[in-house]
Amino acid sequence: MTSQLAEKIVAYRRELHQNPELSNREFATTARITRWLQEAGIRILPLELKTGVVAEIGSGQGPIIALRGDIDALPIEEISGVPFSSQNSGVMHACGHDFHTSVMLGAALLLKAREATLPGTVRIFFQPAEETFNGAQHLIDAGALDNVAAVFGLHNAPELPTGTFATRAGPFYANVDRFQILITGKGAHAAKPEQGVDTIVTAGQIVGALQTLPSRSFSSLESLVVSVTRIEGGNTWNVLPQTVELEGTVRTHSDAVRRQVPEKIRQVIGGVAASLGAQAELRWQPGPPAVINDARWAAFSKTVAAEAGYRVEEADLQMGGEDFALYLHHVPGVFVSIGSASEFGLHHPRFNPDERAIFPASQYFELLAERTLQQLTATVTEKATSNA
Repeated sequence: MTSQLAEKIVAYRRELHQNPELSNREFATTARITRWLQEAGIRILPLELKTGVVAEIGSGQGPIIALRGDIDALPIEEISGVPFSSQNSGVMHACGHDFHTSVMLGAALLLKAREATLPGTVRIFFQPAEETFNGAQHLIDAGALDNVAAVFGLHNAPELPTGTFATRAGPFYANVDRFQILITGKGAHAAKPEQGVDTIVTAGQIVGALQTLPSRSFSSLESLVVSVTRIEGGNTWNVLPQTVELEGTVRTHSDAVRRQVPEKIRQVIGGVAASLGAQAELRWQPGPPAVINDARWAAFSKTVAAEAGYRVEEADLQMGGEDFALYLHHVPGVFVSIGSASEFGLHHPRFNPDERAIFPASQYFELLAERTLQQLTATVTEKATSNA
């Protein structure tokens, strides 16, 4: 029976992988997940969601906890070569959200089989739009997190071997912020650069100067990454452009550092631009906050992982971002890594996680849900006894 269920979950994953959809457009994905859950007799909460699904398993009595998987894909052309490659041109599950969704589908089916004995209720979030960092807020606004006592989520980790589990207490994934820098100079013929103000040269020096922020404006003990990821300027070979635009991202773990970075960038770009006769304007777009794992649930999740047979490790700090962080601003919980042993990493067109990691992760989250409900129920009982 276990092997048949494992095969079923992998089949779900492959169907999802063949039919990826971008953030906030996951209509067919939502329909598939809904159908699979309803076929298993699992109830769907009637929340006002454009895409995404929230399922619920349990008696409705006792504590409520939540498990979260994400469902959206990326605008990447797949070249993995697997027989179930994406059938949607230019769209791919290159981050493994199909992996995460399948894990949570498996957990849902396993929990459904034990529903009568659960000492509480498990909500499972199949969340849209993680890649655009607004899906978690959609679910929170719709009421998915109401009355939830603890929330748990996962990301597959291609750098970790299959059978490996990792998490950490406190900061885990980073604050994510986006910036644009508009550089304005004076256009001129490329043969007479002295008659203009060269925005290309200014942009080049700004890119270099920004890299001094982590090493010269902040302590080397702080985690800070400043990456310029796009440069756009000019439209022909013999004209100095009037403007150049830079775009990039800043990643931090400390809120204090995060607050200081925009002004430091303004100082750097303003100084460099002024020295060359140009002007530079910063446009700052805050993104999701850092994932801050609850210490209690981080330790608890590791204990359950060891019980489930995982090789447990202390996770490294990650500079990637995760809108799971928004749940943790409302409810204590933990985000964990499950080894998926892909030769190619996240967001790579050849990304191909080990499918053998999927069903054991489902079994882990079933066990974690049960142990968490037992723990919460016992805590409530102890408080009631001590107050009697």
